[in-house]
Amino acid sequence: MTVSSAPGKVYLFGEHAVVYGEPAVPCAIERRATVTVESRDDDRLRVDAEDLSLDGFTIEYGRGTDETPDVDVSESLIRAATGYIDASVEQVREATDSPNAGFDITVESDIPLGAGLGSSAAVTVAAIDAATRELGVSLPSDEIADRAYRAELEVQDGEASRADTFCSATGGAVRVEGDDCRAIEAPDLPIVVGFDGGAGDTGKLVAGVRTLREEYEFAADTVESIGDIVRQGERALAEGDIDELGKLMNFNHGLLEALGVSSRSLDNMVWAARDAGASGAKLTGAGGGGCIVALDPSDETETALRFTPGCEDTFRAELDTEGVREE
Repeated sequence: MTVSSAPGKVYLFGEHAVVYGEPAVPCAIERRATVTVESRDDDRLRVDAEDLSLDGFTIEYGRGTDETPDVDVSESLIRAATGYIDASVEQVREATDSPNAGFDITVESDIPLGAGLGSSAAVTVAAIDAATRELGVSLPSDEIADRAYRAELEVQDGEASRADTFCSATGGAVRVEGDDCRAIEAPDLPIVVGFDGGAGDTGKLVAGVRTLREEYEFAADTVESIGDIVRQGERALAEGDIDELGKLMNFNHGLLEALGVSSRSLDNMVWAARDAGASGAKLTGAGGGGCIVALDPSDETETALRFTPGCEDTFRAELDTEGVREE
């Protein structure tokens, strides 16, 4: 039996635009997905999802099966939970030259599913690391990141970026622009997260931005403007200028809102954080529901979010400088 964990993340800047080759800056946070893997003597998979913002379920299946799991969970959430596992296992089989490998896999996570905190990337990264080590192969973090990206690319119909998986594999703050992925220096950031209890449909939201970008030139310009914000934000991050980072986050949220990927609950939380004195606040991830990220060293933003209609949870999130690791 082998156990690995990997961190979730927040985006300071750049979600959605990163899909079109613009830069993005995600930061790993100290909330983790943990995957336990035990090899089997057949090629079947048994997935036990202890906590993925679901009530939990267990499903066992094989290749090419039409089995429908008899569990009280929506089919879309089951696909979300198992699709990344399936794609991860295929990467493991390829990396270890074990085409018939089967596994019992248990997933535990304190990262809300689909909330913009990189739950799928963390599960994918941790699963690939644990399963390859279970078969006696240790992959470097950059290869784990690459294989996790390929898994996400398959599940997300070619719309994934390298940002989430690279950040989860390496930890810390990273800069991603196309295939160029690298760690960057970041100060201790006073990160506060607000969660509306929901989850956006990443595929639908990404497709919506693509449609806007193809139909309207100003929407394409908006995507490019997000890239400009990221570049300015990198300078502020290097200088440790929290106030400037906050201002740029506010701009970034406004552009994402214009692209139609925000929601009433996310906007309410963003404005509550700003009114409470946060240097800046924006949605993080695909949007449509899920989480916002704010910068505030005081307790005021957390307090304000607790009393904001639509906010189900709020917490402080420390920067996690460690990526995927053996547990």
